[in-house]
Amino acid sequence: MSPAGESGTPVPGVDLRHARDGLSTAEVRERTAAGRINSVPTATSRSVGEIVQANVFTLFNGVVGGCFILLLVLGQWRDALFGLSAVSNSLIGIIQEYRAKRSLDQLAILQAARSTVVRNGARESISSDELVPDDLVVLNAGDQVTADLLLLGESPLEVDESLLTGESEPVPKQDGAVLLSGSLILAGNGQASVLRVGPETSAYRLAAEARRFSLVTSEIRRSLEKVFTVITWLLLPVALLLTNAQMQDQGGWAGAMGSGRWVPAVVGAVAGIMAMIPLGLLLMTSVAFAVGGLRLARQKVLIQELAAVEVLARVDVLCLDKTGTLSSGSMVFDAVHDTGDGRAGGWRRAVEWFGASPDASSTAAAIGAAFPAQIPLTEQDSIPFSSARKWSSVTFAPESAAPGTWVLGAPDAVLGSPGCGKAHGRAVALASTGLRTLVLAHFPGPLAPDAAKVDLPPELVPVLLLTFRESIRADAAKTLDYFRRQGVTVKIISGDDPRTVAALARGVGFGTGAAYDARTLPRDPLQLEETVEACNLFGSVTPSQKRDLVQALKRRGHTVAMTGDGVNDVLALKEADLGIAMDSASPATKAVARMVLLDGRFERLPAVVDEGRRAISNIERVSLVFLSKTVYATVISVVTGILLLAFPFLPRQLSALDGLTIGLPAFFLALQPGGQRYAAGFLRRSLAFAVPAGICTALCVLAVSAYGQLWGGHSLASAQSAATVTLGLVAAWILVMASRPLNWTKVLILAGMYAGLVLLFTVPLTQEFFRVDWPPAGLLVPAVAVAAAGCAAIEIIGRLTRRRPAAADGPGWDL
Repeated sequence: MSPAGESGTPVPGVDLRHARDGLSTAEVRERTAAGRINSVPTATSRSVGEIVQANVFTLFNGVVGGCFILLLVLGQWRDALFGLSAVSNSLIGIIQEYRAKRSLDQLAILQAARSTVVRNGARESISSDELVPDDLVVLNAGDQVTADLLLLGESPLEVDESLLTGESEPVPKQDGAVLLSGSLILAGNGQASVLRVGPETSAYRLAAEARRFSLVTSEIRRSLEKVFTVITWLLLPVALLLTNAQMQDQGGWAGAMGSGRWVPAVVGAVAGIMAMIPLGLLLMTSVAFAVGGLRLARQKVLIQELAAVEVLARVDVLCLDKTGTLSSGSMVFDAVHDTGDGRAGGWRRAVEWFGASPDASSTAAAIGAAFPAQIPLTEQDSIPFSSARKWSSVTFAPESAAPGTWVLGAPDAVLGSPGCGKAHGRAVALASTGLRTLVLAHFPGPLAPDAAKVDLPPELVPVLLLTFRESIRADAAKTLDYFRRQGVTVKIISGDDPRTVAALARGVGFGTGAAYDARTLPRDPLQLEETVEACNLFGSVTPSQKRDLVQALKRRGHTVAMTGDGVNDVLALKEADLGIAMDSASPATKAVARMVLLDGRFERLPAVVDEGRRAISNIERVSLVFLSKTVYATVISVVTGILLLAFPFLPRQLSALDGLTIGLPAFFLALQPGGQRYAAGFLRRSLAFAVPAGICTALCVLAVSAYGQLWGGHSLASAQSAATVTLGLVAAWILVMASRPLNWTKVLILAGMYAGLVLLFTVPLTQEFFRVDWPPAGLLVPAVAVAAAGCAAIEIIGRLTRRRPAAADGPGWDL
């Protein structure tokens, strides 16, 4: 038979001489030396160049850099300190993301897809990027196709090509069919020859793009982009307005340019522009994401997309696949049970055949351990197991020791005829005890050619029942209890018998009710939503139904995480907001998951959720401080420009206050533990506090500055020092509000901030460098009084606008 493609036409360039023993070592070396290997881009994060570019070449950095150079040219290097801040922001962002990249890339290498090939007549496991043309690849259910292959032999496969075509229905593949890279083997096993590798594969572009660094849909990032867009549009008009005001304050444009007083005017304008830019906000967001991914990596959790930590914080429904998640996934044979309908001769040899496959599932492997076969019978025909059919079959010759057709599968799928009622009742009783139950049935002749697509013959006779035990993970009950306490709804969605699912759920303290039989799920989308909302246990769920249940939950407004380890979980994992694969997961499952528990410990999930909540909770805290600063800086700049007043600060004074009340404290706050479940509306909540708090701060500063410059008869330097005192105290209280509830770590951070403010005004070196002498008493008292009033107003604003953090934030108190 000539090799054929899917259309039945010969496939050029295919060498079937290696279809039995595979390539030799010399042939592999020859192809490898010629560069014909399956090497494709596998980066899970941005390249070093992309990281540097993203952190350095930004609009705000361009503005900051231009102002920095301008002040250096004017000889005002002390007022150019904000440039060092921008440089340090970029360096920190680059270092943090690079560390996370290196960690993720190392873990990704460990988890890279592997292929089983036949070379020199023996099987061996190799990295998929080592495949060469004409390699003989062994395929099993759950494998991901990583090169274009030609299916060989008579064993049919069921293939999921949804990653390529979007079509979720399995596609049957026969001898001579082409398997495209990116498709997934759902059922069956066989061998295939490598047609095309690397860039030659038809799915190369898709595969390369799917493995590239990408950001999960992130409300945090979208919200910050809106803020930055508004600031960008405001910068130019405010800069022009402020520059004109500073020139007019220095005697007008002509007078300032002629006398040289335009230099302090430019310095004042630069101070206002720099104050408007929240330099560290995006940095803190990136740092929180990167540190979250790094911390999870140390706990053997691979985050395939860094911004997935935000999804962790938003999860309110966790869907669990029973096998491999609540249970260890390992099966141990329990016993053989009589069906009451008699036993056909040769059943033991049939059972031996089902357990003898070298590519057997965990259940079949348990059968093989209990019924070892010296020499398995040779079959005439067989149908591989499919999660959609839930049965497999084998047909032996009439003269063999086990003549006829034997069907092994789930009782509900096999025992459908009216005469099987007694055996079905027995299977129900066994499944209700928590045992996994399979039935072995017999048919005297071969099945119809299209038996895999139609119902089994009614003459099928149940021969015996096989039961298996699953070991429950020791940490399952504790982990489920954690999620209940955290307000995360847990739903167990399994393909096993509903009675088995309910029994296992009772074993981990998950209620006492029955599991919903997914075969009776309503088809109407609204009814399906109501059902999945009301029920938490589902059994006999097909892969497509798992996906439908996840979609229904998302339509109800839930943020859904889904865990799984089998290829039958792939569709649901792809659809979930966050797919989590266990270490025992098939390569196909890991390929579509955004997170992999590398050591398979279910108890890692609470730490995973906590890390996401910690990151987002801290980002929201930090945003309150940065956005408040942007608001008060913008208001001060606009009012100063309209009233033609001197700007109340020197750039160096703002740099000192930014470092003490925002930069350093915010950095440490962004790394604090704890956090509550994230709720939508990040920008609305942040601005609800930041806008009134920023306006209040601006009014305090403007009042003190105007009093000092216009009515108090004080010098500009004294007025600027008084404004610095006021801003320092009010901005510090904004940070106190953002830090609530307090714990000892936060108290130390805040104490350090206040100590820094005291040193700023008392140490001669800092006084001289930042030009912050203590204002005269006639100006100091009003400055402190106005600051106290501002702090009181901000306290009221905070209590009216902010949600009280949940207890998950750790021990603390509200001041």
